[in-house]
Amino acid sequence: MNSKIKTLTVKLSDAEIGRNAKLEHVRDLRDAGHPALHFRFSKNRTRGSWYLLNKRHWHRIGAFPDLSTKQVIAALPAVRLRVAGEGAASVSGWVTVGELLDWFGGRMALARSLSGKRKAAGKSAITCQLKPRLADLLIREVNAQTLDQHLMWPAQAELSLSYVQQLYRLLAAAFRQAHKLDMIASNPMAGMKFSDFTTARISPKAARLRGVQIPEVLNLLAHRFVWAPPEAMLALMMLCHGTRIGETRMTRWADITLTEREWFIPAEHAKTRTEHRLPLTEQVCSLLLRYRAIQVASGYEGAYLFPSRRGLPLSDNQASAIFTRLGQGKWTSHDLRKVARTAWTDLGIDGHIGEMLLNHSLGKIASTYINTQATEQRRLALVKWHNWLDSRGFKVIHEQTGVRYEDSQNLVDALNGGACEPEPQFVKGED
Repeated sequence: MNSKIKTLTVKLSDAEIGRNAKLEHVRDLRDAGHPALHFRFSKNRTRGSWYLLNKRHWHRIGAFPDLSTKQVIAALPAVRLRVAGEGAASVSGWVTVGELLDWFGGRMALARSLSGKRKAAGKSAITCQLKPRLADLLIREVNAQTLDQHLMWPAQAELSLSYVQQLYRLLAAAFRQAHKLDMIASNPMAGMKFSDFTTARISPKAARLRGVQIPEVLNLLAHRFVWAPPEAMLALMMLCHGTRIGETRMTRWADITLTEREWFIPAEHAKTRTEHRLPLTEQVCSLLLRYRAIQVASGYEGAYLFPSRRGLPLSDNQASAIFTRLGQGKWTSHDLRKVARTAWTDLGIDGHIGEMLLNHSLGKIASTYINTQATEQRRLALVKWHNWLDSRGFKVIHEQTGVRYEDSQNLVDALNGGACEPEPQFVKGED
């Protein structure tokens, strides 16, 4: 075969594409039965693009293997009509919104950039809310009127407005992604805004913990530390640093460095998928030593601060159950984060520093600020915060360590982590 050949005329099929993917000199395939239909290999030759050649213009239909040969050939008559009428050739083979949502849900499930919690929330929203309301709606009939009739107005009568907004954003993201990938010819939601459907204002949830209640919370945690140390410690780490429940419950002892006075949260554990480094104050170092001493005395020398009986970190449900017991319906884990942020403002801590401590995404300018100034300022902010907590009961908890900081080398070494015990007797409660 001539090595200069760039285009082959074949009877197109998925199998034929697979065979020719091995021939590096072949760039395009042309269908013998439909001469205007062309396939072009991508650099990654397991993928490629479909084109319709019309009057010397190449109209991209879509991507392979997202669109199979069978789907493209079946859609050719409609593609030709769209090219003639609109100059657009994109095709997905989808007819209903339900089919588009199934595709987008599959993408979310495989997205490495999303946490397990985000994937579960997306799946629930699609399965329980969007598909029951929109599955049979034709894509070509999607407009503001039909969305208002089938989704927005009925949903706002049953669900919180903030959750309806989440549903809207998820649906808009699905259409936007499908259009970017040429899976649909146009995005029917491109010109829409959530405010088109309601002028009602979404109020933030009221905080259920206030600064004046912190002494009461610390008193509760001091007593809880005696008979359920992991429960108290989980809440204390969140209150002291404003961290999220997910990133806190998965902490390993190897992420805690007493010599460097740092708590490292890996990117894969953070909601923002950005690694987070928190300074450790004297108070928290003492608290960690007390907690590790209790773990070791209980027979656990494994890898996690908050292990389950199976040797893994506490699950999301297990951690949430702890706060159900602690808060008794009066406050949740997120309220600890909120009360910390509010208190930082009241203490005069710089707003940028507060947002950095929460590991919020702040953009490029703030990132530069972080690299140049924030490390020391974050440490000073937490020192001020923990001194304030000391005056309201925190000091009683971390000073009961029974271990002198300067004479605790064995425990300091233990903070580097160890082999995970298969059956630690440290955590009470269900798996």
